[in-house]
Amino acid sequence: MNHKLSALFAALSVSLMLPLSAAQAGDPQRGQELSQSCAACHQADGNSVNPEWPKLAGQHPKYTAKQLRDFQEGELRHDNLMAGEVADLSEQDMKDLAAYFAEQTITTETADEDVVARGEQIYRGGIPSEGVAACIACHGAQGQGNPEAMFPSVAGQHATYSLDQLQQFRDGERRNDNGQMMRGIVGNLSDEDMEAVAQYMAGLQPN
Repeated sequence: MNHKLSALFAALSVSLMLPLSAAQAGDPQRGQELSQSCAACHQADGNSVNPEWPKLAGQHPKYTAKQLRDFQEGELRHDNLMAGEVADLSEQDMKDLAAYFAEQTITTETADEDVVARGEQIYRGGIPSEGVAACIACHGAQGQGNPEAMFPSVAGQHATYSLDQLQQFRDGERRNDNGQMMRGIVGNLSDEDMEAVAQYMAGLQPN
């Protein structure tokens, strides 16, 4: 009897844990249902056509969920439009949305060849004389990022959007970088160097 009871409790424990684990990871099907309001700016597949709005397609889900959470809290990252969109989202809603967009494929961009060589130089080698670290260290050779460290994928992202984010980090308008890493790096970049890096990243294709 004790053996049967133990087996029963074990089975119940597993059955209870499975849906919880699935919920914690995010449900892309539910995320697709929730994404209808996002499509107005980011398109149904997460590939926005307005270069001022980010592409969400293929982004690491933990990173996307964190950005939604930061917009909701409004302390470290603020945007009036996004604040209204995320105001009523639950933690699970954010994970589900992030899971859905992570499954989409990002479209490619064409880099500005006039500045891409300078952008590649900075992305891959930094600017040692200015104390600027190479972007590749955190964002990877192909701009794929690091999901566990929550370093975002930057490959194929609109250059206009990437440049705006770099400038926001520099100006302190965006402060949700771990350990102030981005703010420390971009503080020594000129606007021209930021533009070059943004253009180079736009032309990268994630693996």
